[in-house]
Parts: sequence; C-alpha cells; structure tokens
Amino acid sequence: MMIRKSTFQDVESILAIYQYAREQMRLGGNPGQWGSSYPSRELIQSDISQGNSYVMEEEGEIHGVFAFILGDDPTYQRIENGAWLNEDAYGTIHRIAGDGKRKGIFRLCTSFCEKKVGNIRIDTHERNLIMQHLLEKNGYHRCGRIYVADGSPRIAYQKETRKNF
Repeated sequence: MMIRKSTFQDVESILAIYQYAREQMRLGGNPGQWGSSYPSRELIQSDISQGNSYVMEEEGEIHGVFAFILGDDPTYQRIENGAWLNEDAYGTIHRIAGDGKRKGIFRLCTSFCEKKVGNIRIDTHERNLIMQHLLEKNGYHRCGRIYVADGSPRIAYQKETRKNF
C-alpha cells in the first residue's frame, strides 16, 4: 500500500471511510468522539487545500486517510495532568481512519509520519480504547489531557523517534 497526498477527486472515498470509522466507533462504545458528521466535507477539503491530507491506496482503491500537520497545534499549547516529553518541533496526526478492508493502516501512517519529523503528537477520546491500545503498543507515551476546539477533553500522546536538528 502506498501513501500519497489527497486530491479533491478523493473526497467521496474519504467521506465513505470516515462514515465507516464513525460507525465502528459507535459500535465500540465511542459514539461521541466524531459524532455523526465529523470530519465535515469542508474540513476534508481544507486539509487537502493546505496539503495536510493523505490517503493510503492500493491498486487504485483508497483504504485509509489521515491528516498530518507539521508545526504547532493550538490545541496542544495547554496540557493538564502531565507534560509533553519535550518542546521540540513536532508533527501532529489527526483524523486517521481505515475502511476495514486492509490491516496495518495505523502502523503505515505512523511509520510515514515518523520519517518526516522526530516528534509526533496525537490525541484520542477516552472511550477510544482501540486507538489507545495501538498508540501504547507502538511506543507512544500518554502525556496528559488536552482540549480540542469544541472544548471536549482528549488523551494526549507523544512519541520521540529522534532528536530534531
């Protein structure tokens, strides 16, 4: 499977993957993290416009999607009940999801991002036990609690893969 930047032609496939992911979250006891409509078409298009959206594709079919943003994330400026591992430059993974047809979406995404920058930050809902397990299994450290734009809390994680120079 290869990773490439998303294009506007990918929007319908991306929306379908996010719909599948929301349903899986709901079935797993986590209906509140993305609700019934997050991320919106507008947010997806904004991610694409800013060059932050990526898809995982195999034989012309998109199986995964994520946003990867280099630089400071405003929601990570304040952390409670803990601290970041460091204050070095970092990238943030947001909105990672797969279509359920291919395994390894999480690992492919994180491996790709870890090659780009030595620090990765990511957050998840307290009820997203699957994501918490994946993060901890793959060397991410639970750092504390942050609050996303709508004010709801998330568990913050960070992984330092190398020193940034």
